[in-house]
Amino acid sequence: MPNKITQGFRLSPQQKRLWSLQQHSLAYFTQCALLIEGNIKPEALKAALEQVVIRHGILHTTFHYLPGMKIPVMVLGNRNILSWRDIDLSDCEPKELSRQIEYFFQEARSLSLDFEQGSLLHVSLLRLSVNKYILLISLPSLCADAWALKNLVTEISNSYSVCFQEKTVSEEVVQYIQFSEWQNQLLEDEDAESAKKYWDEQKISTLASLKLPFENKLLQPSKFEVDCYRLDITSNIKVEIATLAQKYNTSVAVVLLACWQTLIWRLTRQPDIIIGMASDRRDYEELHNLLGLVATWLPIKTYLTSDLRFKEVVELADRTIEASAEWQDYFVPEPIENHQLAFPIGFEFEQLPEELVAGDVSFSLEQYYSCIEQFKIKLSCNQRQHYLTTEFYYDINYFSADAIERIARQFQTLLTSVTAHPEEKISQLEILSPSDRQQLLVEFNQTYLDNIQHKCIHQLFEAQVQKTPNKIAVVFENQQLTYAQLNSKANQLADYLQQQGVKPEVLVGLCTERSLLMIIGLLGILKAGGAYLPLDPTLTKDGIAGRLQNTQIPVILTQQRLVNALPTHTAQIVCLDTDWDTIAQHKDENLSSEVTTENLAYVLFTSGSTGKPKGVAIEHQQLLNYLNGITQRLDLSTTTNFATVSTLAADLGNTGIFAALCTGGCLHVLSAECATDSAALAKYCRTHPIDCLKIVPSHLATLLAAAPSDSILPRQQLILGGEAANWQLIEQIQQQVPSSLIFNHYGPTEATVGVTTFAVEQQINHTQTVPLGRPLANTQIYLLDEQLQPVPVGVPGELYIGGAGLARGYLNQSDLTAAQFIPNPFADTGLIASKPGSRLYKTGDLARYLPDGNIEFLGRVDHQVKIRGFRIELGEIETTLCQHPQVQQAVASIREEEFGNKSLVAYVVPKQQQTLSVSELYRFLREKLPEYMMPATFIMLKALPLTPNGKVNRRELPESNGDRPELAATYEPPQTEIEQTIANIWQQMLHVEKVGIYDNFFDLGGHSLLLVQIHAKLRELLHTDISVINLFEYPTINSLAKYLIQKPTEISSFEESTERAESRTASRQSRAQYR
Repeated sequence: MPNKITQGFRLSPQQKRLWSLQQHSLAYFTQCALLIEGNIKPEALKAALEQVVIRHGILHTTFHYLPGMKIPVMVLGNRNILSWRDIDLSDCEPKELSRQIEYFFQEARSLSLDFEQGSLLHVSLLRLSVNKYILLISLPSLCADAWALKNLVTEISNSYSVCFQEKTVSEEVVQYIQFSEWQNQLLEDEDAESAKKYWDEQKISTLASLKLPFENKLLQPSKFEVDCYRLDITSNIKVEIATLAQKYNTSVAVVLLACWQTLIWRLTRQPDIIIGMASDRRDYEELHNLLGLVATWLPIKTYLTSDLRFKEVVELADRTIEASAEWQDYFVPEPIENHQLAFPIGFEFEQLPEELVAGDVSFSLEQYYSCIEQFKIKLSCNQRQHYLTTEFYYDINYFSADAIERIARQFQTLLTSVTAHPEEKISQLEILSPSDRQQLLVEFNQTYLDNIQHKCIHQLFEAQVQKTPNKIAVVFENQQLTYAQLNSKANQLADYLQQQGVKPEVLVGLCTERSLLMIIGLLGILKAGGAYLPLDPTLTKDGIAGRLQNTQIPVILTQQRLVNALPTHTAQIVCLDTDWDTIAQHKDENLSSEVTTENLAYVLFTSGSTGKPKGVAIEHQQLLNYLNGITQRLDLSTTTNFATVSTLAADLGNTGIFAALCTGGCLHVLSAECATDSAALAKYCRTHPIDCLKIVPSHLATLLAAAPSDSILPRQQLILGGEAANWQLIEQIQQQVPSSLIFNHYGPTEATVGVTTFAVEQQINHTQTVPLGRPLANTQIYLLDEQLQPVPVGVPGELYIGGAGLARGYLNQSDLTAAQFIPNPFADTGLIASKPGSRLYKTGDLARYLPDGNIEFLGRVDHQVKIRGFRIELGEIETTLCQHPQVQQAVASIREEEFGNKSLVAYVVPKQQQTLSVSELYRFLREKLPEYMMPATFIMLKALPLTPNGKVNRRELPESNGDRPELAATYEPPQTEIEQTIANIWQQMLHVEKVGIYDNFFDLGGHSLLLVQIHAKLRELLHTDISVINLFEYPTINSLAKYLIQKPTEISSFEESTERAESRTASRQSRAQYR
């Protein structure tokens, strides 16, 4: 007998952990239902149980705190302590009987236990009929585990048998207090240090944070509350699992564990899998019959990859269990900190004992439950000779019943697949039932819509002209055109272009400011039969030159003041302003051309990872399908006033442009200055109310931070697109303008503007960002794994797009087209748009299905990002940086900022003995990249951090420390009050601790959207009506302060006079230097 500690005995390590866990939960109990059949004597049964209690000290143990102790001690209490009650249910109907049994089983779980004085062993004898009873036994898990229940059933059976044989049980049993002391001594002996080293090397605590689909992301989880979903395994699958275990020379338990590990890997896509496996730990013969809490959960760690076969997973599990068992007596899980569970995912396997017979009475364990560890989800497998059942226990604070039922169904499907194809790779094993697969491939993609109007886009416009010839079609500042006027001018341009050789499949460059000329040029090109290539005048000459070289276009439509911004080229220049007198001589009626819906409509260039942008070729039929789908989904045909606030070089604005002009709406074309000046935009919207606006979320958030929401937000539809939208922005809009109809709109350029929409009503708790929604007309969305197999609802997969909106491909890049537009493996699903020969576009976006069929965006599978609506390949920035003669290596990354904004960070390793200034890098990049691809921050490194396999370790890249970068200009502190005010604003917005008065705003990482925020701050603090244009013109604190001091009058940024047009052009060219 061990030494007594004052008035009690030390808790075992298992009890100490459980004591700390159970303080805020009633979940930690052990319970069983014992079916007793035969000529039972209730009084004798009670007496037999009392003898068992006397025989085993743990059954009459209480727990007491001693002075100064945080953990109680065990005290052997009254041996007659037993809570017993008889309940007669023999008069109940069968249905009522089942309900009553379940009621008493659940009731026992909610008992309030007095650990110091009361009985901890609660027993209820339920009489079902004359010779049939159920004995419910409940006690805290501090006193028993699942294996103890089996031993207890044996003890009760033996004790009952002895009562009638008038014998005594003489065998001495090991008491739990002896086991407890032995366990405590083990942790203090010399082997404990070696064991600790072994467990430390497993790095369990860093790998135990797996999250399953639709797991609630709780900041402060409430009590541990457990529910269960039960699923019986068919007898034939049970036989197959046993056969498989025999074939692999292992146990059924290990095969089931390997299946559980495989499913967790498939659901989380994480290679390191940690599962807490319940271990009996009664390996020593002396402990076989021991009652009490002996079991513990051991971490079973495996590293799974897609090329492993199931047999190999079984072998890994076997080896891991064997290695863990060697040190199991020394394993003590770390205390729970910050709600980080030691074992979020658990596994138990129990071989239930066969029926025990005492005279003419039989005892069989029908149902049991034991909770000794906190978890989020636990698979408990119970096997008896003729059946196998699985029970999925889960914390209701983390999972819904529907989520668990889905996981259980997937486990069942996986078992069937494993037994049918045991040699298959785990990535190929099926986890989707036929009904689940049908839902993902077909039901979620029922989007068929007949595009009755088999016309080209310009023909739809012409039809609208016939309906509303005198209605205003387009407005720009103080200029406007009716549908008839716009059609006439577009026809004159089209006739002119046809005489210049423009016809179907001929690309025409369109390099204009945002104006009426932009819309006239676009329609004129389409009417001529050609396709337009937008050339943003703010692009660098190198950027425009690359597009011209790739396309070899014969004609460029532009404006006279933009000609000098164009690089050297061979195309014919047509200035829509100065050459209009010549163009106006041409016919103004609708032209005929050979163009069909299968001909090219436009080409848009997007960022390329090799450093060369790629041209996406869109046909009329794809644009028509998009227009029909978005008009129907958002009911745009009833909308009157549309606004476009983006460049034509990105397809964001196509939603408003074509929806307006093809449905009789009025299109408001806003200049870049107005679209980025919150005050000017608010003023415009007050005098020209807008019904529908499509805008990038970060752009809108910046505008709303500086202007009243009700002045900027549209009256009917607000469409967010171009990047992920966050709930914070949605809440701000809904609070300020509750009547706003908000739609999130998603789609890559390769699928024609957009492919999904989501009508935002209220926040969905388990989504980080606003969902992408459901596919538009004749569009299919597939979320696939690396083997191009659909992933289950809730599981991340790469987003693939099929259907009528897919682009023709990449212009003059057949290999890239073949790599990104792959044959559709689901063409036989019966969907009209998924016919044989159809394709899928590989987006590189990571997403998951929500239970209702909506899609949630999760990020990228590669290094592509979206900033302010522009798609950017980080590789293009890296490639360009490495072209600098003094740069050895470069890595680009993304950084989250305020208002949902993102900015780019460049990490640069200079060549040996080279000194690089940030100003020099900015000058170099401005000649090659547009403004939206310019890094906001440069961080110089001696070397890039690498992973063990030699790749760049992006997780280890340092954050910016806020220091002033190395610039060409030396630091000069602010001298005047106005300089100090400007410096304070810059420092706050740029996250730079020190800004000199000669430092260039753009060399410090500034960009156009950030200027909008600075513009609002300057207006607020300096009470001046400075325009955003002025901020571009004066990019240093010194020059800006001088301008503000000398500024004679306040000029509204929108109400600038027409005489300043040339100045605005000069300003644009100045901005292009910094973009």
